[in-house]
Amino acid sequence: MGFSYEKYFVGDSCLCWSFGDVIDTELNTMVLSLYNNLKVSDICSELKILDIVPSYKSISVYFDILESDIKMIDSAISGFFDKYLEGYDASEGLQGARVLEFPVVYDGEDLERVAKQNNLSVDDVIKIHSGGEYQVALVGFKPYFPYLIGLDERLVTPRLDNPRVAIPAGSVAIGGAQTGIYPEVSPGGWNLVGRTNPELLKAVKPGDILKFKECKDL
Repeated sequence: MGFSYEKYFVGDSCLCWSFGDVIDTELNTMVLSLYNNLKVSDICSELKILDIVPSYKSISVYFDILESDIKMIDSAISGFFDKYLEGYDASEGLQGARVLEFPVVYDGEDLERVAKQNNLSVDDVIKIHSGGEYQVALVGFKPYFPYLIGLDERLVTPRLDNPRVAIPAGSVAIGGAQTGIYPEVSPGGWNLVGRTNPELLKAVKPGDILKFKECKDL
């Protein structure tokens, strides 16, 4: 896969570099590799960057509009990305990724719905979901909410037509082709398949690999 990017402003104090338009492990791995290298570079301190935020396909750079030279930020970071992409080797994968295991009690309200939607048994859903490895593509929506890439196609399930007003903290859920964990009580329309300890999410960072281990109690 060849990579190029588009740039655009998000408000007046954030410049975003977008590298594609799909949710894809290879694309996200490249974005996270760029992110990991940019955040430890001298550019951040020299240009007084306030924050760098990765997503599935893009990197947003936040700065103080009153103190920053926007043209210099654009030039320096674009140059950094250009140089990195010239030597990028996709076969190396995401260097230094941590593997984190989360215990999950599979007793979610929508477990049977996911099974029925995909012509599977509940046991099949549990086995497939707990047997996967999931890359943390980004953290967002709520603090510590991990969006995970790697859901088996057999478990892809549409979001609920009528989202719930309050989903319990620690709920493990499936929404479309993604799975994730709710860090706190919040509204949401994803299918609930289980629950885990939400405190574990505080250690999760983009690029980590999550595994789920079925358990009977937390």
